[in-house]
Amino acid sequence: MLEKAQAPEPSDEVTPEEAIKDPFVLEFLDLKDEYSESDMEEALIQHLADFLLELGDDFAFVGRQRRLRLDDNWFRVDLVFFHRRLRCLLLADLKIGKFSYADAGQMHLYLNYAREHWTKPGENPPVGLILCAEKGAAEAHYALDNLPNKILAAEYQTVLPDEKLIASELERTRRELEQRKLAAGSSE
Repeated sequence: MLEKAQAPEPSDEVTPEEAIKDPFVLEFLDLKDEYSESDMEEALIQHLADFLLELGDDFAFVGRQRRLRLDDNWFRVDLVFFHRRLRCLLLADLKIGKFSYADAGQMHLYLNYAREHWTKPGENPPVGLILCAEKGAAEAHYALDNLPNKILAAEYQTVLPDEKLIASELERTRRELEQRKLAAGSSE
């Protein structure tokens, strides 16, 4: 009797880049023009369900202001999540300004500590997310590329862009995709 070959099941594997989007739209926080990182964190905690929906599937809230001590210095990780499919902790550092290479070093320190002290057996190494108002692609690339820890920087927006900007961005993306499709077709 011939048995039908079963189609392989879709892989449940996901990368941090696929699991964490960029940018985040945090319009629901209703932050005014000027706010601090602690104002942003407090608003996120007050709207935790909305923030988890914005983060995406499979995130679970673990804690806020998680303290760690190194030598005589105390540090605090703003927000800690667990991602079920990545099977790892996600440490989030909130920045109200532009991403800086120093933010990458701070997150690297947090991740090294978390891997050694907070990670449970069977979990993957923790991932860092620096959530900033502005990213600066080149600085983020050179600060974050090829680190032993996985650190991502993502921008957030506290208000949605206006309709004209969204429409022009969609049109630009459509043209870019068409050009890629044409280039791929001509190289075959």
